[in-house]
Amino acid sequence: MGATDNNVKESSSLDPAQQPPVSAGSAVEVEEPRKPWWHPVIEPGSAVQIVIAAAIAVGIGIGVSASVDDIPPAAPAILAIPGNLWLRALRAVVLPMIICAMILAVQSLREITRGGAILARWTVGYYILTTIVAISFSVVMTSQVWAPLMTVASDESLDREANGVDNFADRENVQPHDVVVTLFDTLIPRNIVSALSNDDLLAVLVTSIVVGYLIRPDRDSSILRVVKEVNDMITRVIVFLIKLAPIGVFFLILPNMFRLDLNDVGTNLGYLIGGAISSMMIHLFVILPLIFFAFTRRNPYPYWAKSSAAWTTAWGTASSAATLPVTLRCARERGNPNTVVDFGVPLGCLINMDGTAIYFPLVVVFMAQTQGITLNAGDYILVLLLSTLASIGTTPIPSSSLVLTVMIATSVGVPLTGMYAVVVAIDWFLDRFRTMTNVSGDLFAAAILSKVTGITDPEILTDDEVGQVRSNTVRDNMDRV
Repeated sequence: MGATDNNVKESSSLDPAQQPPVSAGSAVEVEEPRKPWWHPVIEPGSAVQIVIAAAIAVGIGIGVSASVDDIPPAAPAILAIPGNLWLRALRAVVLPMIICAMILAVQSLREITRGGAILARWTVGYYILTTIVAISFSVVMTSQVWAPLMTVASDESLDREANGVDNFADRENVQPHDVVVTLFDTLIPRNIVSALSNDDLLAVLVTSIVVGYLIRPDRDSSILRVVKEVNDMITRVIVFLIKLAPIGVFFLILPNMFRLDLNDVGTNLGYLIGGAISSMMIHLFVILPLIFFAFTRRNPYPYWAKSSAAWTTAWGTASSAATLPVTLRCARERGNPNTVVDFGVPLGCLINMDGTAIYFPLVVVFMAQTQGITLNAGDYILVLLLSTLASIGTTPIPSSSLVLTVMIATSVGVPLTGMYAVVVAIDWFLDRFRTMTNVSGDLFAAAILSKVTGITDPEILTDDEVGQVRSNTVRDNMDRV
């Protein structure tokens, strides 16, 4: 009787008519009021505002440069103050954001994998594997194809101080064994406080992961409460800084327009955009479909095309979180079990960032090559490791990767120059392709996880079948008596 009752309960509890909707999915049913077409123009921090600010800065800069022969050095220095302050604020939130994100990520992974569930192990393992594949592919493409095509910009265009640039010539003579030794030395800090003060990000990441694992999730931890509160504050700060992005971009681009070589910037920017989009498209249309076919033995392209509502919404919103309700619906419509969809897709929204992972190495190399900096093998390995962890820790909000780009660049010794303003100015465009790649990866993952785990939704019984089961159960009990 107990087994039969359990079947009835499980079947009835998973009935779509009775099951409460997922909080993310319920957003599909709520129709938001249509906003006027000009709303993005007045929305703080919107992509339209960033483009307008960048265009105005470029126009003013070109006009002044063409009409004034000798621009006083004080003018660009003073104009750069607001932009530099915005950039310093972005860098200030990197370290606490990474610490909190890693601690909470480890706590979440411990919670979902409690009991050794097959679905949890496969989901986490698959997402980490595809992220590593995406970053490795991006590092190879960037180092072998795109980096040699980029040119060095002048010091005036970069607006960097001579004493702020390291001597990178010595790094080209580093031996392979020195790279391995240095890499492992940076994993464990000799002094945690010193690692925090010196922005040794890899050591801080490892320490944060250890701390996150040592905090017991089943207890009311005061440390965990503090981390969550600090993470909430950092999120509000980042949202505020993104709203100020048009002002920061304007005052970063304008003073540099007085010195920028437009030919150099245009050529390098074209390689950055072309490299990022082409790498994402290869990953989306070649690598992920191969993985999909290897596991499911199905044609991946009709599956992806029939889910167009999700990835087109992702391209339009540039936010995996905003697209989540549509992604859940499309994954269910493709015949994937609700159990897999409700667990795997929201988790993928947080840690499956293949598009972002592809973008990180390319933008770091872009900023390095324009300064004449050639990254060695050790730098690329460090970029790979940091990009893996950073892509997992990226929040699913538009342009959140801008903060992590600063972290990875500074970790390999690439100074932030005027080229970072160029990256910020076009990030709104590339962010849409990153989000589309991320969401498409979640859709492919739902079918792959359904296949490898073999999980299916319990059979839904009709009212007559439920009554028949219950009557059989009562008769069995009478027989036992």
